[in-house]
Amino acid sequence: MRLRTSCDLAFDILDPASFILMLRPRSGMQQWIEREEYILRPQVPVREFTDHYGNFCQRLVAPVGPFSIHTSALVYITDRMMRVPGAPFMSIQDLPDDVLIYLLPSRYCEAEHFGQLATEITAGQKPGYNQVSAIETWLRSSLRYDSRLSDLFVSAVEVNARQSGVCRDFAHLGIALCRSISIPARMVVGYLHDLLPMDLHAWFEAFVGGRWYTFDATQPYLRVGYVTLGRGRDAADVAVYNQFGAPVFPVQQRVTVESIEVLNIT
Repeated sequence: MRLRTSCDLAFDILDPASFILMLRPRSGMQQWIEREEYILRPQVPVREFTDHYGNFCQRLVAPVGPFSIHTSALVYITDRMMRVPGAPFMSIQDLPDDVLIYLLPSRYCEAEHFGQLATEITAGQKPGYNQVSAIETWLRSSLRYDSRLSDLFVSAVEVNARQSGVCRDFAHLGIALCRSISIPARMVVGYLHDLLPMDLHAWFEAFVGGRWYTFDATQPYLRVGYVTLGRGRDAADVAVYNQFGAPVFPVQQRVTVESIEVLNIT
């Protein structure tokens, strides 16, 4: 599948503002970046680095006045999402070193509070993938999606208490439940084709059977169309932009994801 993704952000800057952005997808097992465009108006110096989680990040200082960011990418993604019921649980001693951090509680995923609930949700399931699938099903049936809560950043404990939230909240609670039963889980942000309403999206991945698998309780079923921008422990690690100094909020934000036909020429 071939997708064109874009994100446009516009700000009114009152004082010079330092930004860290995470708006460049990178090629990997599930996606290949054919072409990118990254336009800043006005143009300012940018320094790029790779963070602790392997995400492409950009550092810049936005000047006073109108400031806009336009990014777009042409991306080939997998035509099939991997679902492998029965993929086994991995003992802690067998996990790769770089996966261990995704077992620990984090700012928005207090895994230490969810052991009993996760055990109840996954009762009778084969350890591993089937447990995560049971958690995904429970989230889908137990939480109410409410777009009005998108500006409220709360933790998994609070999400579970109110039983509602947006995609970020569904992911946080799913991650906390997985970690509480010793299954590594991490947050992913990016794009999803045909998402309604269209916006940036969040989901989670769990590590079982020696690899990461995608789970998304906000959708009725797992389908193709995901493009990853960043991965991390929770939302604190994967903000598409962080701004420092006097608070600055977008005066405009627009996200698009289009399917692009691939022509076979013979």
